[in-house]
This record gives sequence, structure tokens and C-alpha cells, in this order.
Amino acid sequence: MNTIGNLRERPVRRLVQLLAGLLLYGVSMALMIESTLGLDPWDVFHQGLARLTGLSFGTITIAVGALVLLLWIPLRQRPGIGTISNVVLIGLAVDATLALLPTVQPWPLRVGFLAAGIVLNGVATGLYIGARLGPGPRDGLMTGYVALHPRHSVRLVRTVIEISVLATGWLLGGTVGFGTVLYAVSIGPLVQLFLPLFTVPGGGAPPTADAAARTAVSPAAGS
Repeated sequence: MNTIGNLRERPVRRLVQLLAGLLLYGVSMALMIESTLGLDPWDVFHQGLARLTGLSFGTITIAVGALVLLLWIPLRQRPGIGTISNVVLIGLAVDATLALLPTVQPWPLRVGFLAAGIVLNGVATGLYIGARLGPGPRDGLMTGYVALHPRHSVRLVRTVIEISVLATGWLLGGTVGFGTVLYAVSIGPLVQLFLPLFTVPGGGAPPTADAAARTAVSPAAGS
């Protein structure tokens, strides 16, 4: 198994940054949900399951994250503290934010919620990846599979996974729309912008633009 993340260097800053990034990620998800203009692929899946089961969006996010984390076992991946925190905190944050956010109807406000959600998602992804304490469970599933099957590219595996969860979520009633497309084309550049700003120095080579492309998912990505 690969060891991911440790707290030997700058532990206070990295833990605070991780916490801020994960909580902000949940806030960004809630903004996109309230916009009703479309979600990223994993959140379309989460929303579809939430509608099917009657459970809260955050509860489904936590449950799916935990199940995905179990798939790390045959991939010989070892989660870091950031991975475990990702599973729990994002779900709690999105439910708390949804309880506080108003439901907006005017088109300009919905677009504003969507834009704010996507930008904050990029900031949040840069924060929690830059803390160097482990990727999200969905990111590790993708990179772990590629490590064991090097004939398959990260781009191919990511595309197959995200199309699969997007289609399943849509069939279950998740929201696919303009926001889904906008997220897909903008989250990569946003993470490439914010990741260098928030990467904590030390502990090996800093994350690169390629690393951002591999880990900036949808949390979901990002997560």
C-alpha cells in the first residue's frame, strides 16, 4: 500500500488548511445545488441517490465516499487523514449549508450561486490538495486503478468513471444542465490557478498542473 500524507511538517497550518478546504468544498456544492442549473458528475449521482432514498444529500455523499474508500483495498491504496476527513466533513458541510441557504428563483441569482459555487470549488480543491494530507476517496480510486493498470491513462479512467456516475445519476433524477458543462470546462483551470497558491512547501515535489488535472475532479471532484 502507498502511504499518503503525514503531519511531520507544518502540522497546524496543514490541518487548518485541510479543514477550511473541506468545509468550503461543502459550501460550494450547496451553492451549485441551490442554483438548480446543473451539478458536477458525482453530485448528479449523489442527488439522484438522495431523491431515490429520501436521505439527505450530505448523508449520501458520506455513504458513497465510504463505499468508494472500500474499493481502495484491492487497489492497495492507504488513505491519509485528509482522505478520511474528506469522507465525513464535506457531507456535513453541504447539509449545514443547504439548511442555511435561501432558495432563489430569479435567473441572475441562480447564475450567481452557480458561478460562486464553481469558483469556491476550485479554491477548496486547491486548499485541501495543497495541504498534502491525502486525496479524496474518488480521486484515489482513479489514480489507484491507473497505478495497477498502467496501460489505461488517467484521462480515460476518469472519463469512464465520470460518464458512468453522471448517466446513473441522471437516470435517478439528478440535475444535469448548463452548470454541469460549465463546471467541466472551468474546474481544471481554476485548480491550476489556486493549487500553487495553497500548496504547503516541503514533503517532496509540489503538486503540478498535471497533478491538479489528476486530482481535481469533480470533488468531488474534488471529493
